[in-house]
Amino acid sequence: MRHARGYRRLNRTHEHRKALWANMAGSLIEHEQIKTTLPKAKELRPIIEKMITLAKRGDLHARRQANAQLKQDKYVAKLFDILGPRYKDRQGGYVRVLKAGFRYGDMAPMAIIEFVDRDVDAKGAGDKARVAAEEAAEA
Repeated sequence: MRHARGYRRLNRTHEHRKALWANMAGSLIEHEQIKTTLPKAKELRPIIEKMITLAKRGDLHARRQANAQLKQDKYVAKLFDILGPRYKDRQGGYVRVLKAGFRYGDMAPMAIIEFVDRDVDAKGAGDKARVAAEEAAEA
């Protein structure tokens, strides 16, 4: 019986899982929608919900807590400047997990995790800006 087994280990060490959640949470904050496996998406949901709650608080201690978990300043800045004010009136339920079929190679169940009131233009905006900057530098 699996009573009081708190989370999925995902065949990773603690350090690997911690890095995985930092990277996935950062990607979700940047693109506002990512595609991953269903177990990873289900485990990422409470982590990102807690990040949004920190952003809604908005004080210095909350920013430092988010910075310790996210590792990159640009994700913390977007979290506190854009996402926190966006969900200030919402009492939880900031992300949704949608099932997205099965992966071709190994039939792993896939899912799309996204913010509820997401900005549709945010996905790929960083890559488009990088390509435009490279083209401007060449010309």
